[in-house]
Amino acid sequence: MKTLKTIAHKVKSPFVNMGPIRLRQPLPTQGVENVDPFILLHHYGPYAISEFNNPFDLGPHPHRGFEPITLLFKGEQFHRDSLGNEMVVKAGGVQWTTAGRGIVHAEAPSKEFIKRGGDLEGIQLWLNLPKKHKMIPANYQHLEDEQIPKVYSDDKKLQLNIVAGTLNSVKGNIKTQTEVNVFTGSAKTDGAISFEIPKTHQSLVYLLDGELVVNKEVLSKGSYQMVTFNKDGENIELKANKDSVFLVLSGVPLEEKVTQYGPYVMNTETEILEAMRDYQQGKMGYLY
Repeated sequence: MKTLKTIAHKVKSPFVNMGPIRLRQPLPTQGVENVDPFILLHHYGPYAISEFNNPFDLGPHPHRGFEPITLLFKGEQFHRDSLGNEMVVKAGGVQWTTAGRGIVHAEAPSKEFIKRGGDLEGIQLWLNLPKKHKMIPANYQHLEDEQIPKVYSDDKKLQLNIVAGTLNSVKGNIKTQTEVNVFTGSAKTDGAISFEIPKTHQSLVYLLDGELVVNKEVLSKGSYQMVTFNKDGENIELKANKDSVFLVLSGVPLEEKVTQYGPYVMNTETEILEAMRDYQQGKMGYLY
């Protein structure tokens, strides 16, 4: 018989300021440095975007050594990068950037969306790369909502979107560098599901909206919004007390030293200095 994973931490999602942007940061937070291999989780919005209000305009900036991932729940964003990609990601879509040895990118609400106006909300996730993959060539993957496989509860009240990894033999379309699962989900009131996550994975559930019971612990917006699990048991049970939106992450931990400075995630300080030098010398490409 499958046993439930036990809760390691139950944490809030405090607001932090990043320049003009105010957003929630459940990871890292007090008592939880990371959920290896996931090293940062930002929940931004919902922002009411208009021609008079556009705080989420991230100009060109570099990355190296990890995978910055955007999961968009509301609105529309325009991505461009030094590889020459220019893509609009819409609600339900995903942009998965493998920074590898270096990439410069920018993202902001699309001009059409700013003119039209509406809410913008998403998750910015940083997934670490193992030492052996930190200097691989940069890459960009884009999925629209209809390209993401779905898994439903028996009563069809709960939906899981399989962005990456595998659930119940349903495989996501993102090519990953390590063994990870990235699922977004939504549930109507009383929607419930139970599913298996390997014991070898570190894992978490984050609530964006609503109220969700996760392995008997209640998460609610504005209160405790994230649980992390111990590497025991196999099952995660979800039940929605209200209409809810959430995120499920799991992955095999890398168990490697992490040295981070700004937009670079490497293993040593020397590698950080090399990243800064390479960016200044244009080795990560250019974006104007």
